[in-house]
Amino acid sequence: MGRSVVLVHCLLTLLFVAVLLQGMARGVGSPRTGFGARVDRLLAAAMAASMAAMPWIDVRAGPAAVAGGVFTAGAVWFLLPVGRRTAAMTHRLPHAAGMAAMAWMLRVPHTGTGPAHAHLGSAAHATGPGALGAGDPLGGSVITLSLASCLLAYALWSLTRPMPSLRSAVSAARRAAAATPSQHVGEGAMALGTAVMLVLPH
Repeated sequence: MGRSVVLVHCLLTLLFVAVLLQGMARGVGSPRTGFGARVDRLLAAAMAASMAAMPWIDVRAGPAAVAGGVFTAGAVWFLLPVGRRTAAMTHRLPHAAGMAAMAWMLRVPHTGTGPAHAHLGSAAHATGPGALGAGDPLGGSVITLSLASCLLAYALWSLTRPMPSLRSAVSAARRAAAATPSQHVGEGAMALGTAVMLVLPH
């Protein structure tokens, strides 16, 4: 990896650590939460910690596969509709995309420049960037870009949600976001960092 990529990875690591600490602080500030909310926060913390460490550690194929399975299960968890309204499910879709992106990065070699994810071993290289099948790098690129685009769109929405509106009529949801911006900023930063990690070699 070049010096510029290393610098970006350092900045992303700081970003993910900040998101992790902010999430922990929110958890301490509101300890009386249900089981579902605790699972959500645990998965978010695990993802932030994993994203912070990903550029700097060598994970062999076995542990990477286990971690990928955990994050795949996390993506499924965020898609479960049990006891949730449609609006809540819509808000959970980006979180599912983030979990899926983490699992995807652990599963396949990276499509960026350089020997990314060489630590996954020959089995991962046999599938190539397109995990849809061997020798299908185009499929892998489509999945990578689709996940990155979804996360980037959510990041822009979430980061701008607490900003003052230019319109005189402001919705109740936007007023609530402006009153407590930390959650939106944290989620937007996490989505933005994940989107960047998807398209960078690591």
